[in-house]
Amino acid sequence: MRFSSFTYLVGQGLHNLRANRLMTFASMGVLTVCMLLIGAAYLLGANIDAMVEYIGDQNETIVYMRLDATEEQIAAADSAIRSTEHVVGVTYQSPQEVLTYWDEQLEGIDLEASFASDNPFYPNYIVVVDNPDNIEAVSQQLELIDGVDDVRAPLELSKVFVSLQTAVSYACYAVVIVLAVVSIVVINNTIKITVFNRRKEIGIMKLVGATNGFIRFPFFVEGVTSGLIAAAIASGVVCGAYYALCRWYAENPTNLSQMMGGQLVPLQDVWYVIVGGFALLGFVLCGIGTATSIRKHLNV
Repeated sequence: MRFSSFTYLVGQGLHNLRANRLMTFASMGVLTVCMLLIGAAYLLGANIDAMVEYIGDQNETIVYMRLDATEEQIAAADSAIRSTEHVVGVTYQSPQEVLTYWDEQLEGIDLEASFASDNPFYPNYIVVVDNPDNIEAVSQQLELIDGVDDVRAPLELSKVFVSLQTAVSYACYAVVIVLAVVSIVVINNTIKITVFNRRKEIGIMKLVGATNGFIRFPFFVEGVTSGLIAAAIASGVVCGAYYALCRWYAENPTNLSQMMGGQLVPLQDVWYVIVGGFALLGFVLCGIGTATSIRKHLNV
């Protein structure tokens, strides 16, 4: 296609936007709302994932060694624990270290003096697992290590958060799919009305030898332009609102904020996904709507 033809077709597409501004605004409005809801669903899912990951890091599995475990058994257990799959952090605490810790926590009680000759605390390992849904499998492996007396793992809590993460992820996927279908239908109907109003013009262009691509391209420009404008508006609203929410959240700490490590997922970690996703969504949805709407009117 020559450059002059390309600029002419682009100009025709932009002219169609102005000529059909009522339907264009309607389709852009619906598409913008759909993108806002999709962005909210994505940000909710991202923050739920971050919360589950943070809590998974905090929920430590404690491996208690037997009181009569020898130094050789403890050393062998140390090596076995560190080599266990999905284990990302291991900290050893000797009975004396545990006693000192609780002595500092319990003010007014001299535990070290009370248990100077008979320390009741077990040597133990604090184990961090890479993902909450791996805690149960890792715990079962740790129980088999020689010298291990007991393994205390937050299995129920990890199951709750894994279930929550799965449910939110599926809900977010469902919202994105439903809103994408709604957007396609709206764009499709908008372009169908435009094409129907210009069906005679399309027929004449076909009769004088215009190719399908020459006729289709202005409609494609019209649809994609409206989609990208909607994406720009939705990106600005979502990123601006989320930035304000992050600032408010950081300045007003709550119990929930402590569960999430004190902050939401930073905007700089997600803005490019939002902007790029909305731009791609607007381009693809409007392109699909244009291609499917004009096809039957090209058969003259």
